[in-house]
Amino acid sequence: MTLFGHRVPMMSSLLVWCLLWELIGRLDLMFLVPPFTAVLAAMVELVQSRQFLAATAITLRSFAVGMALAIVVGVALGVLMGRFRAADRLLGMWVNLFVSAPLSALVPILMILFGLGDTTIIATVFMFAVWIIVLDTQAGVKHISGSLVEMSKSFGAKPRDVYLKILLWAALPEILAGIRLGMIRGVKGVVIGQLLVSVIGYGELFELYSRNFLMERFWALTILVFAFAILVSELVGAIEKRIEYYAGVRQ
Repeated sequence: MTLFGHRVPMMSSLLVWCLLWELIGRLDLMFLVPPFTAVLAAMVELVQSRQFLAATAITLRSFAVGMALAIVVGVALGVLMGRFRAADRLLGMWVNLFVSAPLSALVPILMILFGLGDTTIIATVFMFAVWIIVLDTQAGVKHISGSLVEMSKSFGAKPRDVYLKILLWAALPEILAGIRLGMIRGVKGVVIGQLLVSVIGYGELFELYSRNFLMERFWALTILVFAFAILVSELVGAIEKRIEYYAGVRQ
């Protein structure tokens, strides 16, 4: 970004927003917005508390299990829809429907099915993440040239080898893109699920802080959740950049 002929780091905009936040907090214009420095101080205290560490363990476990299931099921369905037109016609409408649907409205149904516990949160993460993984995997498989598959068969590749050694590797750029987007949606799912359940993990903390107007801790926890979403996205994005060459050799 360039300003008055000088190159300004991208982080400068973040610093401007932090200064505005601090100013609004110091002026005491809204009790819901405490000074940013107070939020940072609360964050230091928060990350050292046993309550936060316990909630983090619960949240990460639910997120990891839900994402693992979403990746396995999403990649499998995406490959199936990319390879077989009948599967695409049968499942495509439903996948596109769930990608665009307000999935938060379905969480109460999951609560009825699985109760107020980890299983509901895992199911919520899975529901939020799986559909975009399916679509991106399908797109990657469809970009693979049929001659590549035929060549592998001519060299004696078995059907299992075609899927594991040809299709998955050739579609890897799109699969990782879907996983990256799925992880962002999964973070949204784990937070929304815990907020609606309100008895475990970060949802319990958000409920506690908002009900008691502990806004410094509320915003500190919000920033930590945002930071986690950005971190997982950047980690998968870094892996994407390292395997971009697969996209150029799949024709």
